[in-house]
Amino acid sequence: MEFKKRKIKFKAWDQESRLLMRLNSIDCNKGELIKKDHILLQFTSLYDKEGEEIYEMDVLMVSLNKYVVFWNDQKNGWYYSPLDNREAQTPFLLQEAEKMKRFCSYFELHT
Repeated sequence: MEFKKRKIKFKAWDQESRLLMRLNSIDCNKGELIKKDHILLQFTSLYDKEGEEIYEMDVLMVSLNKYVVFWNDQKNGWYYSPLDNREAQTPFLLQEAEKMKRFCSYFELHT
């Protein structure tokens, strides 16, 4: 099997201006990526049904139901859950992503 590198991309929630933005640069300190006053949101490597990139903490829709995507540290993978029930967690895989439409970032809903 041939090794294929993956893109590691980020957006960020600017806590001061309360805007979602693409970054020109990210600082790295001892291997940890940081951006002062920002919450970094990693690209999941998956796309919604219209080909839009899906990032960590994106809100996705299926019909009128809203879900949020997040990294689960304990299970070491991307998961999603209903916006109103974060306890109901399901692995976020290609077949789920292709049925969903990106709506907005979780942070944009709570500004």
